Amino acid sequence: MYKDINIFTDGSCISNPGPGGYAAILQYYQYEKIFSQGFFYTTNNRMELMAAIIALESVKESCNISISTDSKYLKNGITKWIINWQHSKWLCSNKKPVKNIDLWKRLNKILVYHNINWFWIKGHNGHLYNEKCDKLARYAAEHPKYYDIGYNN
Repeated sequence: MYKDINIFTDGSCISNPGPGGYAAILQYYQYEKIFSQGFFYTTNNRMELMAAIIALESVKESCNISISTDSKYLKNGITKWIINWQHSKWLCSNKKPVKNIDLWKRLNKILVYHNINWFWIKGHNGHLYNEKCDKLARYAAEHPKYYDIGYNN
């Protein structure tokens, strides 16, 4: 029997590109685990992806996972666009490489281990966990660490 886990994510960038941060909250019954980290130079989309990646990589057994994000880029990318990117050898319709390909591939590898449902929620709309992730991601962006994951565009 699979465990049911809820994950809430958000990414933030002070300028785009620029200092950024991500946050994810993983819930399993009454237990919560928070992930958050800041970087000196990145993009908002990379932070949105990192939030989901880090939370999913932390789950060490196959589970039923519900992921809520306010990023249409993340939700549409993983539920709609990624299939076409894979078939086109990670090229967009304009024949240019997919942006953030390293993170999309990393996220794609994790998906096979879980049953995942993706949900889009409107940001800054009073959703308790989205607001909490937003504050954590913004704080991380304002307090970046010495490491960087950069950006590729």
